[in-house]
Amino acid sequence: MADLDPDRTTPDAVLRYAAHDEGILDVHLPPSYDAGDGGTDAAAVLFLVHGGFWRVEHDRTHTRPMARALADAGLVVVTPEYRRVGGRGDLAGGWPTTAEDVATAYDALPGLLSELGVRIGRLTALGHSAGGHLVLWLATRADEGDGPRLDRVVGLAPVGDLCAAAAERMGNGAVQGFLGGEPADVPSHYAAADPALRLDSRPRAEVVVVHGEADEHVGLANTLGLEARHPWILLTRIEGADHFDVIDPGSEAWPVVLAAARADAVV
Repeated sequence: MADLDPDRTTPDAVLRYAAHDEGILDVHLPPSYDAGDGGTDAAAVLFLVHGGFWRVEHDRTHTRPMARALADAGLVVVTPEYRRVGGRGDLAGGWPTTAEDVATAYDALPGLLSELGVRIGRLTALGHSAGGHLVLWLATRADEGDGPRLDRVVGLAPVGDLCAAAAERMGNGAVQGFLGGEPADVPSHYAAADPALRLDSRPRAEVVVVHGEADEHVGLANTLGLEARHPWILLTRIEGADHFDVIDPGSEAWPVVLAAARADAVV
């Protein structure tokens, strides 16, 4: 990862969206907001959902360097934590709890950001890996819910086809652990959670996918299957990029990611 000053990756604010211990989110503000120049102008907001195969071993802190880099590029970056597989008691994640947490945090954005004097203009949801799955799922859910209008979704090396990922036991059975079994065991879970199926109803938001061709964790084939089913998805393939290059501000892939995140960001 890029060698950024750890103090600069510290969020400008940590806010609560739910009562459980994981119900918090980081906010990274652009330098103008740090200086008190945000005023009442609408801001380009990026809802950043971290990955880690939905498992408790990985939390939002590993995306703080990219959140800071995106904020320095002019975006208000909001990174929710969520309950994950392997959590205990009321912190246990999996389907549907994990997705419900992300949706709750998303719906709460206008009220939470207003506490910081931020009014949402253009809103983009960007997620990496399992977080990519969650924002692709959110693309269709946002059309059904009462939350803010979602303009753009960017999946970075997303697990976008859950049935295909389960068939290859991606991540040592990560999809099965998240959804509670194989497609034949819990078909209703796959029907409700799998972007490859849900995106049969094209969402209002623009959907973009960025995937490294050298990704050995979530293979490019998963995205190619998703694109074949939904050819209106805008896919950018990055030659030589691996699974983590797309979240590293110091990588050669970063300019492509930044362009995807910032497209039409000026309100």
